[in-house]
Amino acid sequence: MSVSMKDLDPAFRGAGQKEGLEVWRIEDFKPVPIPSSSHGKFFMGDSYIILKTTALKNGSLRHDIHYWVGRDTSQDEAGTAAILTIELDAALGGRAVQYREVQSNETEKFLSYFRPCIMPQPGGVASGFKHVEVNEQEHATHLYVCSGKRVVHVKEVPFARLSLHHDDIFILDTKSKIFQFNGSNSSIQERAKALEVVQYIKDTFHAGKCEVAAVEDGRMMADAEAGEFWVFFGGFAPLPRRAPVDSNEKDEETTLKLLCFNQGKLDSINYESLAHELLETNKCYLLDCGAELFLWTGRTTSLQERKGASEAAEKLLSDANRTKTHVIKVIEGFETIMFKSKFKEWPQTPDLKLSSEDGRGKVAALLKRQGLNVKGLMKAAPAKEEPQPYIDCTGSLQVWRVNDKDKTLLSSSAQSKFYSGDCYIFQYMYPGNDKDECLVGTWFGKKSIEEDRLTAITLTRKMVESAKFQATQACLYEGREPIQFFVIFQSFQVYKGGLSSGYKKFIAENGINDDTYSEDGLALFRIQGSGPENMQAVQVDSVASSLNSSYSYILHDGNSVFTWTGNLTTALDQELVERQLDVIKPNLQSRSQKEGSETDQFWSLLGGKVEYSSQKIGMGNESDPHLFSCILSKGNYKLYISLELQNLLSSTLHFKYRLTTFCSTTVLTLPAGVIKIIEIYHFTQDDLMTEDLFILDCHTDIFVWVGQQVDVKVRLQALDVGKKFLELDFLMENRSHDTPIFIVMEGSEPPFFTRFFKWDSSKSLMHGNSYERKLSIVKGGGTPALDKPKRRTPVHSGRSTGQEPQRSRSMSFSPDRARVRGRSPAFTALASTFESANTRNLSTPPPVVKKLYPKSATPDPSNTSSKSSVIADLTGSSNCPTQAPKSVEDGPVPEKPKQEEDAKENIGSMAGRLESLTIAEDVKENEPEDDEGLPIYPYDLLKTTAAEPVTEIDVTRRETYLSSAEFKEKFGMAKEAFSKLPKWKQNRMKIALHLF
Repeated sequence: MSVSMKDLDPAFRGAGQKEGLEVWRIEDFKPVPIPSSSHGKFFMGDSYIILKTTALKNGSLRHDIHYWVGRDTSQDEAGTAAILTIELDAALGGRAVQYREVQSNETEKFLSYFRPCIMPQPGGVASGFKHVEVNEQEHATHLYVCSGKRVVHVKEVPFARLSLHHDDIFILDTKSKIFQFNGSNSSIQERAKALEVVQYIKDTFHAGKCEVAAVEDGRMMADAEAGEFWVFFGGFAPLPRRAPVDSNEKDEETTLKLLCFNQGKLDSINYESLAHELLETNKCYLLDCGAELFLWTGRTTSLQERKGASEAAEKLLSDANRTKTHVIKVIEGFETIMFKSKFKEWPQTPDLKLSSEDGRGKVAALLKRQGLNVKGLMKAAPAKEEPQPYIDCTGSLQVWRVNDKDKTLLSSSAQSKFYSGDCYIFQYMYPGNDKDECLVGTWFGKKSIEEDRLTAITLTRKMVESAKFQATQACLYEGREPIQFFVIFQSFQVYKGGLSSGYKKFIAENGINDDTYSEDGLALFRIQGSGPENMQAVQVDSVASSLNSSYSYILHDGNSVFTWTGNLTTALDQELVERQLDVIKPNLQSRSQKEGSETDQFWSLLGGKVEYSSQKIGMGNESDPHLFSCILSKGNYKLYISLELQNLLSSTLHFKYRLTTFCSTTVLTLPAGVIKIIEIYHFTQDDLMTEDLFILDCHTDIFVWVGQQVDVKVRLQALDVGKKFLELDFLMENRSHDTPIFIVMEGSEPPFFTRFFKWDSSKSLMHGNSYERKLSIVKGGGTPALDKPKRRTPVHSGRSTGQEPQRSRSMSFSPDRARVRGRSPAFTALASTFESANTRNLSTPPPVVKKLYPKSATPDPSNTSSKSSVIADLTGSSNCPTQAPKSVEDGPVPEKPKQEEDAKENIGSMAGRLESLTIAEDVKENEPEDDEGLPIYPYDLLKTTAAEPVTEIDVTRRETYLSSAEFKEKFGMAKEAFSKLPKWKQNRMKIALHLF
């Protein structure tokens, strides 16, 4: 079904073509566009159509259409809005989800568009009411009631004592002051959210110039602000207790009714089990769930049938006087999670087909193997942007192997060599904005035993606890490692078998062949990665079917070593093979094999030639993030699950968990406590409440964020919450249980978490609960931030292992940080002390600090540590031998004594000596220099293919020895512009010019 553009109302033409919000008001039964400056302003006598267009990470656009009906709007106007919504959806391709919104009972998704709230004003076009603009009349006193922990429902109530009660929060808006009255039964989260409404009223109706007061329920006249509040109500008097709300919610599940719209009437459908097969593609159906009424339309239904079904849904609710029921309209093939979860089973969405480029490459590789000329057909897929790690990769790394219920520290030469049968613990210390950050994680091999996994988790929890929960915890599995893990290890190898005593005992007891890697045996490695800072060698079965045209391989049998390059590989892939050879077989000459021209000996080692794949192994793409709230309750954790998921959980988890329905949520009772989950739409940093747990799901990883006010026992269960989340598969994406899980502590959020928000680090460093923090901001005073831990060790330009003298690896250096061969370790450490903190190899820009309330005068948070501490660090590092950072389990390192005055006197002279040392060491006499003080050599001598290459240079930075003119000629840009490119892009340009 589609709508011709000539039949579409002109006001809708061009709608939904770009991301954003579009609003129309119904005037004389026609849609009239509302300017963006007036979005969020609604009048009770009108009806509106709201289109939300979201650009997804996969490149497509998602449309959500809402029609909002004011309290005083006419029935004809509301019906017009419903019909026009269907026409707009048809013009957009019939894929949008449509929602009916009724004043004072809007969905949370709708309210999330207009944060912090909507406050409909009296007036309307059809009713003849005048739209009264703000500040056009003398300010009148208003009383509002607020409810909601995630988004706020605001409703104006009569200005009278009888309106007040203990269960909600009330806002009294007077001419000179705004009062927030907190009912004794309201939660901290509700009070914090209501303060956002107070700030909105202050900015909107008082131009930001108004006092704010908070009044606690039950506070007597002795409190000045409470006394002033009660004067407006004729004096203080205790509020009566309200009669308990009908709570027959306990264990009652809503009975689902399925109705078919057939020839203008609704026919009830009887069923034993609600199955997907009941829905026919040429019909429309109503699924009545009580709180929601779904209208499902088949793909082959006509526009008139859809309009008729919509009118039938409106009439059904009107006849039953169900004013609070939400109407949600979905189209076949584009159903929401909420709708699909009502059915016993729902078929999985089929996987996407290969793209034309993937298909062409696969066919070309196949033809070439058969000896055909495929010139012109053989093209590698276009280069894709590599995922960014968003972590500084110049930190220090320690690795332990789990063995016999304990952990064994690995040497620096062995810390990147993992075995599939073992479990490992790693600790990575790296420089953050104001302090050293710590990442502690576990890595589970595919063949590792359960006993070792439990030991690894227990030991990691103890390390995090000893770090006072200031470390980020990671739980990772072989084959699903995130980009952060790979750039930390840089060069990483995975071998078959295992070395732990538990693994050896397990395979012996079960009669399993021990295939642990041996240097003298037969082994095949697949080489993968995006560059020297991210490359892996993974041992695979030594058979021809393990080959893939998109990768390069290393094959060895004792002293016989072969390298094999697939026809779809790049020059970078071939470079990575050479680098991995230096690790796997460093002292042996290899024999190169190209796909299609292999020797008989090569195929003989692999057991003969067979068919193999040419499609690159997909690592999974990051999808649009979803945030879920996990509200806590007195030692137990509650994970709120929206009503859309209860049917799915009831049908699939009855054997493990007990489910209880409470109106619009389902409570999942686990052995350790009660868990509930609900999604937060269009989330911001302010949605992260310090009292609760939150789950951020971006498909490739999930993050469990833990607030500072969360009980210690619950903090230790955060990983269990993340695992249960994956097991229940709330988004019905058939998720792997091996998806990486990160546990993030408030105040220690890593950049790869904060990138999903417009992050202000000062907010997570404030004292108090959520309500106290926001109250201090609204009042304009602010509260002191938590003390920021100082860095305990200087940041070096290389990688420190924490156990041996620092090893310099070319791959660990930032492109902006020069490393000259021949420098002593002491000189390198001294030079690194005086380098700017901004030259770190950080893969993401610093977080944007944004004021919570632009119109309010709030003090700017301090973003940097004191000058004295910086000078003390410099002095301490120049006078003391360089030390590797300690493990978090060794306890805190005492800070160095501050000697500010002595440091100020020494900085100038030390900097001068450092500069002279650099010039003397880096530049030879009578040689031309470039802008960086490096000698200049011609391009022909710097190439890796030069007959007589220049010596005594840093071979990892050949391009820096070119003159500025020759550099621009070869690279097409200046050196400064080149230095700002991502490292992977720099490497690819250097490879093309034989400078890598």
